[in-house]
Amino acid sequence: MLNAVAEQPDIAEPDGAPRGAEGEQEAAWVQAAARGDTGAFGRLYQRHAGRVHGVIGRLVGHHGTRAEDLTQEAFVRAWQALPAFRFESAFSTWLHRLAVNTALMDLRSQRSRPQHEGDDDALDMLGQADSAGHTTALSMDLERAVASLPPRARMVLVLYDVEGWKHEEIAAELGMAVGSSKAQLHRARMLLRERLGEQAWLAAGPGDSR
Repeated sequence: MLNAVAEQPDIAEPDGAPRGAEGEQEAAWVQAAARGDTGAFGRLYQRHAGRVHGVIGRLVGHHGTRAEDLTQEAFVRAWQALPAFRFESAFSTWLHRLAVNTALMDLRSQRSRPQHEGDDDALDMLGQADSAGHTTALSMDLERAVASLPPRARMVLVLYDVEGWKHEEIAAELGMAVGSSKAQLHRARMLLRERLGEQAWLAAGPGDSR
């Protein structure tokens, strides 16, 4: 797993509902929001917007306002779906999955369009020397490096290494063969390793390609 990405508090996958009084307060907000209370929904937005934006940004990249727009779309979908929420999972887990689905829907809509300009350029820039004689990769954190990957390689990397999906699930969701999912994961890891350098790559701690 890419530990340096997954462990960031505003983007890590939620591990369940808040505990104790905080959890009870959030449950009350969810129930009120499901009844149409915009104030309660606003408090849920304030609590979870950073995490939602983080996971969407990892999946689609930080190109212009795309991640911000999809974050807003995810919360619109959450508002519309809340009346059907039955507390069968933690609200944070439900919202996280909704955010991932929003990003995946956007990817599917992009398939017939040209690749975002700048994806490959960004990869090239990672290996170029700056005016101080240091490569850009040395000063670029893992989060930005992941965001610079070509779209499909980035999606597979994030879904597999960060979200914990299996290749069969990724292949079905993205409309590719299992072998293609594995190849995209290998490509993404090799690109990151090349651009970040060996020491930073080892610190990221990617898993094997099961």
